[in-house]
Amino acid sequence: MALTLEIVTPEARVFSDTIDTVVIPTVDGEIGILPGHIPLLTQVQDGELRVTKGTVVSFLAVGGGFAQVSGDKVSILAERAITEDKIDEKAVENAMQRAEQAIKDAKDMDPAEFEHLQNMVRFSGTQLALKRRRR
Repeated sequence: MALTLEIVTPEARVFSDTIDTVVIPTVDGEIGILPGHIPLLTQVQDGELRVTKGTVVSFLAVGGGFAQVSGDKVSILAERAITEDKIDEKAVENAMQRAEQAIKDAKDMDPAEFEHLQNMVRFSGTQLALKRRRR
């Protein structure tokens, strides 16, 4: 028996495949999903998502959103998600530095903009940790 995993962001479908297992970072810690899992709705946290298909383990960086398990289908609606092979380490470092600098330079920043910059820094850190750990 297998799971169907679909990861969608506002910009695109990032991942869609039949898999064996998935480990999702949630606000309550990591959860592993196997075929036959009970129905579940949980909040996704910035972190590393691990997908196993046969003997191959794939990694994605995800940020924010929700995961739903229904039957043997796992749907993740994420604010941000990227597969490991698409992470451009230099571009992520530059974006992170710009966001950190904008936070430091801000005096009367709109709270929503401040939160957006903090989310960018967190997600950039997640991407860099994922990419550097796999070297």
